[in-house]
Amino acid sequence: MRPSGRKLNELRSITIETDVTRHAEGSCMIRMGDTHVLCTASLEERVPPFLKNTGLGWVTAEYGMLPRATHTRMRREAKNGQSGRTQEIQRLIGRSLRACVDRVALGERQISIDCDVIQADGGTRCAAITGGWVALRLACDKLMKARDVLSDPLTDHIAAVSCGIYAGQPVLDLDYPEDSEAGVDGNFVITGTGRLVEVQMSAEGATFSRDQMGTLLDLADAGVTELVAAQRAALA
Repeated sequence: MRPSGRKLNELRSITIETDVTRHAEGSCMIRMGDTHVLCTASLEERVPPFLKNTGLGWVTAEYGMLPRATHTRMRREAKNGQSGRTQEIQRLIGRSLRACVDRVALGERQISIDCDVIQADGGTRCAAITGGWVALRLACDKLMKARDVLSDPLTDHIAAVSCGIYAGQPVLDLDYPEDSEAGVDGNFVITGTGRLVEVQMSAEGATFSRDQMGTLLDLADAGVTELVAAQRAALA
C-alpha cells in the first residue's frame, strides 16, 4: 500500500494553470499533488557569446526553491551560493527542453526558463520540466504570432516523471514519503512521441534487475502520456 493510497501506476493529481504572471512571455503554475512549481519563459533577442553570429538560438534554465518550500526553512541560495544539487537540476531542465527545440528555426535569440519551487513534496525536477515546456510553448507561440520566426521552433512535447521501487513494488510518480524511502529511484524525461531524452536511475538501498528497469520505463512511458495530455489540455 502506498502512503497516499494511490495505485502503483497512478499519478498524483495534476493541474497546469497558464498565464499566471503578467510580464513573462510564457508562464504556468504546475501542481503535481503537493509539489507546486512556478515556471516562466523570458525571451531575449541575444544569445550567449559562444553562439554569436551562428544563426542558432538557445534555451537555458534556472531552478530554485523558496525557503519554506520544504518542511524546515532553507537558507536562500542567493545568499550562500548555489548548491551542487541546484546546478545539476537546472542543467537537466535546460538539456531536456533543448531536445525539442529547432535552434535554427528559433533564430539567434535566447529563451530562459525559470522554475521556482513554491512547495515541494517530491518530483520537483520532473514537475519543472513538464511545466517548463508549457511556458516555453507559450513563448514560442508569441514568436509565431508576431511572425518573428518562420516556422515552429518546437518539434515535440517534453515531460518528465519519477518512478521507483518502494516497499518492493514498482511505483509511478513518487511523492516525498516514497522518495525518501525508495530502494530504487529514477527520473525519466520523454518526448510526446515516446522518445527518451534522459534517464536518471540509481539504487538507493537495493540493486535492481534489467526486468525491473523495463517495468519502471513502462510506468514512466504511461505517466508521460498522461502528462502530455495535461499539457495539451492546459494550452487548449
